[in-house]
Amino acid sequence: MRKISVIGAGAWGTTLSILLAENGHQVSLWVYEKELIPEINKYRENKRYLPGFQLPDKIEITGEMEPAEIFIFVIPTQHLRSIAKPFAAVIKSDVTVVSASKGIEEKTLKLPLNILKEELKNDNLCVLSGPNLSSEIARGLPAASVIASEKKAIAAAVQEALMLNRFRIYTNTDVIGVQLGGALKNIIAIAAGTADGLNVGDNAKAGLMIRGIAEITRLGVALGARPETFAGLSGMGDLIATCTSRLSRNHLVGEQIARGKKLSEILKEMKEVAEGVPTTIAARTLGNKLKVSLPITEEVYHVLYEGKDPYRAITDLMTRSATSE
Repeated sequence: MRKISVIGAGAWGTTLSILLAENGHQVSLWVYEKELIPEINKYRENKRYLPGFQLPDKIEITGEMEPAEIFIFVIPTQHLRSIAKPFAAVIKSDVTVVSASKGIEEKTLKLPLNILKEELKNDNLCVLSGPNLSSEIARGLPAASVIASEKKAIAAAVQEALMLNRFRIYTNTDVIGVQLGGALKNIIAIAAGTADGLNVGDNAKAGLMIRGIAEITRLGVALGARPETFAGLSGMGDLIATCTSRLSRNHLVGEQIARGKKLSEILKEMKEVAEGVPTTIAARTLGNKLKVSLPITEEVYHVLYEGKDPYRAITDLMTRSATSE
């Protein structure tokens, strides 16, 4: 049994708390919105972010920063730095820190582990990523994920803490690739949602997904990732789940855009963050900086931020100069 603190009580943070408690650990779930703490404690249910699922009594719901052996940050990437900063007071250098965030910080173009390292002054870092739709896992359905760390012993310890018969964890050492796969697939998911909203068919969406993983791999390799990582759970696996499921927030953004809604309206109506929206800006900036071609990301940017007609974006992708695969 380990003492584990999950920072962030969104759908995924709440689900991870349930999994950890099921595995016998002493779990605290840190809630940013302090007004939710009495409600979650009263009903033992996170009615705002994960309605319909009971939280085991052994999960402590808290707004206090408390010591633990493992800290798992499940915070939208654009807010990760500000929330992690005060935790430096309780997270010691020998503690393990896990990022379950999927994005790129827009202002600095940094990945979650870089942010956590800067703010916490901690080197025992790893990242959890994969095709993990919260409500399916909370329902008890089987899933697989990957934990990546430059320190194999750290990855193995977190693997042991999280692994269940219905939640299989693999380890990896490519922290850049695992983080980028989780971040960039959200952009392709917005494009896939747009394709579904426009009813352009499965052939088009399949082509979009495959060219999407090629685009993700190009940028990943330019940043030092291993290309084979993107064929795994945190790359193609996460891409398939997010691009094909109506449970995906990023897919929903694309669908709503295709139906004529403004981005500001869509985001206002969402309870949780669609990480692909700010990541589109960051990835486009990185692509331009590194001179890496990201045609799908470029079109998603134009649609989201410049009001480009989605049909026109598809046409422009289809009529690009002929090239080899």
